[in-house]
Amino acid sequence: MLTRTPTPPAPAKDSRKSGFYRHDLDGLRGVAIALVAVFHVWFGRVSGGVDVFLVLSGFFFGGSLLRTALDPDSSLSPWPEILRLVRRLLPALVVVLAAGAALTVLVQPQTRWETFADQSLSSLGYYQNWELSATASNYLRAGEAVSPLQHIWSMSVQGQFYISFLILIFGFAYLLRRPLGKRLRATFVALLAALAVASFSFAAVIHVTDQMANYYNSFARAWELLLGVLVGAAVPHVGWPMWLRSVVAAAGLAAIVSCGAFIDGVKEFPGPWALVPVGATVLVILAAANRHASPSTRHRLPLPNRLLSARPLVTLGAMAYSLYLWHWPLLIFWLAYTDGTHAGFVDGAAILAISGVLAYLTMRYVEEPLRSGGRVPEPNLQPITIPWRVRLRRPTIALGATVGLLGVALTATAFTWREHVTVQRANGKELVTLSTSSYPGARALTDHARVPQLPVRPTVLEAQNDLPESTNDGCISDFGNTGVINCSYGDLTATRTIALAGGSHAEHWITALDALGKMHHFKVVTYLKMGCPLTTEELPLVMGDNRPYPNCHQWNQRVMAKLINDHPSFVFTTSTRPWNIKPGDVMPSTYIGIWQTLSDNNIPILAMRDTPWLVRNGQPFFPADCLAKGGDAVSCGIKRSEVLSDYNQTLDFLAQFPQMRALDLSDAVCRPDVCRAVEGNVLVYHDSHHISATYMRTLIPELGRQMGAATAWW
Repeated sequence: MLTRTPTPPAPAKDSRKSGFYRHDLDGLRGVAIALVAVFHVWFGRVSGGVDVFLVLSGFFFGGSLLRTALDPDSSLSPWPEILRLVRRLLPALVVVLAAGAALTVLVQPQTRWETFADQSLSSLGYYQNWELSATASNYLRAGEAVSPLQHIWSMSVQGQFYISFLILIFGFAYLLRRPLGKRLRATFVALLAALAVASFSFAAVIHVTDQMANYYNSFARAWELLLGVLVGAAVPHVGWPMWLRSVVAAAGLAAIVSCGAFIDGVKEFPGPWALVPVGATVLVILAAANRHASPSTRHRLPLPNRLLSARPLVTLGAMAYSLYLWHWPLLIFWLAYTDGTHAGFVDGAAILAISGVLAYLTMRYVEEPLRSGGRVPEPNLQPITIPWRVRLRRPTIALGATVGLLGVALTATAFTWREHVTVQRANGKELVTLSTSSYPGARALTDHARVPQLPVRPTVLEAQNDLPESTNDGCISDFGNTGVINCSYGDLTATRTIALAGGSHAEHWITALDALGKMHHFKVVTYLKMGCPLTTEELPLVMGDNRPYPNCHQWNQRVMAKLINDHPSFVFTTSTRPWNIKPGDVMPSTYIGIWQTLSDNNIPILAMRDTPWLVRNGQPFFPADCLAKGGDAVSCGIKRSEVLSDYNQTLDFLAQFPQMRALDLSDAVCRPDVCRAVEGNVLVYHDSHHISATYMRTLIPELGRQMGAATAWW
């Protein structure tokens, strides 16, 4: 979430030009990382500390470049800055990723190794924020367990900013240094201000429409870094009396320390509420700026800034990058090992202590030697000349080579595992031809079919890709799409039509409906959107994480108009949802308006009771993960009473809607007391709440029996 940022150059003779070193901002880094780590470990919240780091990154990195790159006599080569960034940022990251890879193999099931491999590559490539954004917007992956590398998203944002800023400032200087002359710096600052305003406006707009995408979006975060750059440009021109500086610094520091307790950063940042930690950081920076002070009195800082300059906080600030890298994966691996959802006081304190020790060792023996180029005098060792005119000592070269080889090994291992999984899943094509006698699936429950002892299919590695055809065909609108996508299955020449409408829990029935349509001569047309059932709810939420989902309401309005216009023979949709506040399932009242509209337009309804959503300790539970850890069909399942009520509440509305028919395949998925992970040698779920396509094929006979009775078509 934070990166080690370049510090201002050492004081020169003209202190007004070069500035003075801000130890108080190192201390502010220490406060910020303490807030980040404590809030993560003990409170499971975002503290606002990351936003502090973003501003400081812009202040140090951008402010330094403003003083150098735009100087008429400066070099226009960005390579020294790029090499400096590489030395500062990559070594510690590679070490932590390598440790994470080892812990993943030791602690995590094989089903999680691919995700770690993907995110290792995206972390090394500094596009982790986009990887996480894609995962969050993919409904089939949105419920995955929290990644031990999730925190690296903001390092990716900063890395992208550094490169973009280098290109922008050196390109600007190269093209306009002569035409603009003395106006070069002022013009560039004006450009940065315009970009900051555009970024903030973008973040404010997308915050309303898609907060999850906003959270990880680089441009939505850019204003925080750009504001830091602008503050760096303003510092030499600020001069406040001491009493005002003290008040401003105290107010800023208080806001930084307290904002995590009052603002839910995941839901609000980087929207307008991010102005609290960002603005507070700006106040702390400006409070110590005094253009009227002489070089000999520049150490006279306001009391809050002097407190931030205390050695313990400065040391903690120096460790901030490594501490951030270590604390989050250690927390996630501990929770994975203990199957917990949060850390207690004792284990949380242990995680923080271990993170602190590892951070110090990483800083002292990895970051500092490679960052300084090994220029610390060492007896009996002669410097060696290498390219780029950087003089390194043999131990430093060995350390750099070791880190480089570690990075290469990590990259090669990630690609190798991804290829292995790809080969394994390629075998999944045979799932459509599995013998019904060897793999009876649901028939073991409905027909008491004999179940021989055979390996479970799909395997735990095949499960993720055991998807309905409509998903692979792109026939379901994603989170950001409000358009209605129609695809046809079953007997494409038939005149009788079933509209499959709603979210992904309606979609996973397409595998069985397609087969039944071909057998009994009806066409199936899809009207589907991820995470969006047919509902009249005006402020819907995404099931599972309860984030706002305004696109769902817009899509419902469009799809209902199209259904009425198309007038299918039946609308097949789900009629229940799981309770969020207690065990069992429920018929949401917002479905009634949909049924009324369809009935008013003489469109019959096939109301399917929703399949169970597997949840443990308030979090999605993945049977494939459990099986990969060595669990069995029962231990990796869930009690039926926790996910299904004794009674299907849809039945209470059949009298009110005579053209509605209730379908319920709960007894083909669950036993009377338990919903097992495996039935008839077939893995029931491909994730935590979607039926695998293989198991859905074994539901065809029972679904056909119920639909035949409901439609009277066969």
